[in-house]
Amino acid sequence: MSQQPTALHLWEIDHPYYCTEGNWHSAGQHTRFNSWAEFTDTTFHSGDRDLNLLIRWDWKSYRRDPDPMLQDDDAEDELLLFFVLQRKAWLCSAGVRVTDADEPVIRAWLAECAQTMRATWEPLLDEVAR
Repeated sequence: MSQQPTALHLWEIDHPYYCTEGNWHSAGQHTRFNSWAEFTDTTFHSGDRDLNLLIRWDWKSYRRDPDPMLQDDDAEDELLLFFVLQRKAWLCSAGVRVTDADEPVIRAWLAECAQTMRATWEPLLDEVAR
């Protein structure tokens, strides 16, 4: 009897490379939110997934990457979200303060966003697997 692998927590996932917040060509394109609940009131959360295409996410956890300038008890996790507003060819990002308790709803939302990205690349995914 084999055991199913346990899914990593979102803060344990380390994506290759990185993405810089905002937009290199235009200032003011990075928005900060104090909580996941605050972020859910935006069109980035509930708007059209094709128009607000989430291209990347990173859960910054000071448990994984401690900041020597902060006390461990003072560090808050942050979910970085990177969007392309496809109709306007615009790159923007959001930083959301998150807690471990937010992970299940964030995971579900990210999985929903991933379906849009999958639909974009679906015709080629089988070729990649070969």
